[in-house]
Amino acid sequence: MSENKLYTVSIYTENNIGLLNRISAIFQRRHINIESINSSISEIENVSKWTIVVKLTEDQMKKIIGQIEKQVEVIKAYYHTEEETIYQESCLFKIKSDLLFEERQIQNIIKESNARIVTVNKAFFVLEKSGRRSEIELLHRELSAFGILQFTRSGRIAVTKTPMEITKMLEAFQH
Repeated sequence: MSENKLYTVSIYTENNIGLLNRISAIFQRRHINIESINSSISEIENVSKWTIVVKLTEDQMKKIIGQIEKQVEVIKAYYHTEEETIYQESCLFKIKSDLLFEERQIQNIIKESNARIVTVNKAFFVLEKSGRRSEIELLHRELSAFGILQFTRSGRIAVTKTPMEITKMLEAFQH
């Protein structure tokens, strides 16, 4: 019996209205939770790249990819294991400004986590962190002790470690 693994799904599509509904419905019908979903332009004009993170067995993943390619107008859909991708998530923390100047420990946490201060004003400062999920969760735990006014987090973005045949497909699509 296969075990559930975390997979990153890359889907390349033309920019069409309603794709989010069609893509998410495939997962919903199978009662599969999407851990994160991100859509952005790709390296080719008028082509979007969707990055979806799910926890499934490999057999389930293969079936999902087949369903996506049949039911959604995709150029190509792939799935990748954690080992096959380089990925990041990003987040923003909004914290009271006085803590930045009065709490030496906050300054140490920022430095050790390789986070970056985006803005500072009298009321608050905003801290940005990009990294793996575990790094963001650790920083969140550490900053929670001081009080977080607001927190927001992106879904995963990823690239593969090896060349993919999608590059040739996208180049052909562009011409």
